[in-house]
Formats: sequence, structure tokens, C-alpha cells
Amino acid sequence: MQLNALYVDFNSYFASVEQQLVPELRGKPIGVLAVMAETTCCIAASYEAKAFGIKTGTLVSEARKLCPDIIFVEARPPVYVQYHHFLIDVVESCTHVEKVLSIDEMVCKLTGSQQQPENALKLAAKIKSAIAEKAGDFIRCSIGIAPNTFLAKVAAKIKSAIAEKAGDFIRCSIGIAPNTFLAKVASNMQKPDGCVLIAPHELPQRLFGLKLRDLNGIGKQMEARLNRYKITTVEQLYAANRQQLQVAWGSVEGERMYDKLRGTEPYYVKNARSSLGHSHVMPPEQRNEVGVRAVLHRLLQKACMRMRSYDLLASRISVKVKFRNKPSWQQESAISPTDNTLRLIEALETFMRNFPTIDAEPYAVGVSFSGLVTADEVARDLFQVAPLENEKKLNQAIDSLNSKFGKNTIYFGGAHEALKDAPMRIAFNHIPDMDVESDY
Repeated sequence: MQLNALYVDFNSYFASVEQQLVPELRGKPIGVLAVMAETTCCIAASYEAKAFGIKTGTLVSEARKLCPDIIFVEARPPVYVQYHHFLIDVVESCTHVEKVLSIDEMVCKLTGSQQQPENALKLAAKIKSAIAEKAGDFIRCSIGIAPNTFLAKVAAKIKSAIAEKAGDFIRCSIGIAPNTFLAKVASNMQKPDGCVLIAPHELPQRLFGLKLRDLNGIGKQMEARLNRYKITTVEQLYAANRQQLQVAWGSVEGERMYDKLRGTEPYYVKNARSSLGHSHVMPPEQRNEVGVRAVLHRLLQKACMRMRSYDLLASRISVKVKFRNKPSWQQESAISPTDNTLRLIEALETFMRNFPTIDAEPYAVGVSFSGLVTADEVARDLFQVAPLENEKKLNQAIDSLNSKFGKNTIYFGGAHEALKDAPMRIAFNHIPDMDVESDY
């Protein structure tokens, strides 16, 4: 067994980028919010804020109690995506990036002499040094060749405040191990700005000092499930055989865990995309039925453009509205496979006829398309050839105009009252395509 994986995990990524770009935030506790509202929660926290116990998911009100001096900033997903691509290029200048796992995580495959511990550690140091040296170059080149008006404005605001060592606030923890899973575990063992190597001969003993939830893929519910099978430590987890773990997980994932703990890279079948959607925590002024309808229209139109960029059709649509202190309202329906915005709007409007009249504040909404298929998988109705072609041309024209002149250049009227709502969001396993999902 050899060292095969080098895992790069950027620390408190959203908060760190904000501190990188806005010097006034450096060294201060900050919380990044999806929307500036007292009723929302932090989607990221700086290490200074984490020291007070603030983390992802902490409510704004609770964060203020834990740290009265905390500074809240509104998330800027387009900036984080731009920085993400820049940082990939920085790491790529040192060694090949095998796979991008999320907006702030990537893994590099070690080969040849890189697999020797001393060389792997030198490579990790080289990556850290390159990030520190070049992170400021991104800011300067954004100022010179900002890809859109929004980023140009951001760059202009911070131009005068760039520090001499502009990369000091973009830090990463690096893990080196025989497989991706163990390299991820190693990257979490020393944060922030750490570097941990788990050598093959150290397995499995090096893992026995960890808690079950220190292992990626074991959360609160999975830990409770394992406990029911008398597995309460990593040592007991390692001692369990393949069949026992398959039973404990209730799926093949248990067998994969068996292999991952032993340094083997498990085999995964690449599944086709099965669903996509958008959700949004609404600002206070939109928390009513009119606002719900407008934001749902906005989310649906964004999701339609994204779906068409994948050349997919939806055969099921669902919407969800969360109410404060009341059960959520959800509607779902099968539809003839389509990517046509007008048809999906019709489905949405049908749902809205059943919108509940209750004395509760709606605060979050979501639209989801599932049962995604390609056009080749759908039998077309011979009697609707002309209408389908006309619908296709209409959607292509809308997408083309919005891509060329900016989002919201043309849109369906239902979204008119929510054009500034539901901006780009970054999910853990989805990095937005700036050409398709940018709001600017």
C-alpha cells in the first residue's frame, strides 16, 4: 500500500474569502448569511467566530448571544465561484487536480516519487506557498479583466485595501494518505492551516484515537445507528467484518466503509443526474403569499434554464414552502417530460391554487425537478411537433438573450416581484456554472 491521495480543504472558505477581499474583516469574528435577516442562520463562520461556538447553522440571534461583536456579511456566491476556479489553477500549477469534490475541497492523485512521504510533504508545502503567494493575483487580475460588472464593482471597492501579502487569509488544511477517504480524515485532524500524513504502516492504529463522527460519512443519525449495533469506537468499527458493516449501514455503503478504512479506493458507479432544484430563505418583506408565489416563479425559471443547459427534461415537479412554527406545505406531481418553462409554470400555478390559508409566516421556499431524462428517452407526440418546436425556439431565445445581456433581461411575469431574490447559491456537491447560473 502506498500514499495515493493528497486532499486540499480550504478552511472556512466563504468567510476566508471575505476576509481576503475586505481587510477590515481580518482577525474579526464574522458570520456569512445567505440573506441579511435576523431570522436566518450562518452558512459560514470565520475561525474567530468559531472560537465562540458559532458554526454553520447557528441562528443569527444565537450568534449575537455567543459573540456580541460578530459582524454579519451577505454571501457573494459569484465571487466564491470565481475564487474557486482560481484556486484550482493555483493547485494545478503544483500538481494535477484529480477531482474537485466541492467548492472548497479537491483531491490530487500522488504518483511516482510523490508517493514517498518526504516528497508528498514537500508538495503540500509547495501548494500552501503557491496559495499564499498567488491569492492576491486573483484580486489584481479581477480588477484588470473583471468578467462582469458585478465583479468589477467588487474589485474596485477593495483595490485600495489589498494588503502586501494578499494571500495570507486563504488557508487550507492538507491530508495525505493511501486513499481519498483517509486523506480527507487527515485534513480534518489539524485545522486551520494544517498538514497531516497518515502513512500505510500507521493503519489502523492511527485512526483509533478518533471519534466515530470524525470519519466522513458518519453523522449524528449514523452514529446512533452504529451504537445500536454495539459499535461505539473507531476500533470496533474497524474490527467489524464486511457483512456486519453492510447490515449496519443497510446498504453497500457499509462495505465501502470497510474498504475505505483499509486504504482502498472503493469503486463507485457514476450515476446520471436524477434531480435538480433551487431553494431560498426569503427576506422579511416577501414572507407572504404574494412573495411566495413570486419567489417560486423566480426559482422555477432559474431551474429551467439550468436544466436546459444539461439537455434534460423533467418528468416530475415539486414545490415546498416552510412556515415558522407550522408544518411545511408541499406539492408534487408527475408531468409529461419537458424543459419548457411555460408548461412548468402551469404546474406551479396549479399547485398554488391549493396554497394553505394559515396564520403562519412562510420563510423558505423550494422548487425541484426530478425524474430527469434526455430527449432520446422520450417518445414524442406526433400531433404536437409544431408546438414543441415553437416552444423549443422560445426557450432557446430566452436563454440566449439572458446569457448575452445578463439575467432578467427577459423573464416570465410571475417572477417580476422577486427579481432581486433567490440569488446564486452554492450547494456542497454543486458548483454553479457562471454562464448559466450567475445573476449578473
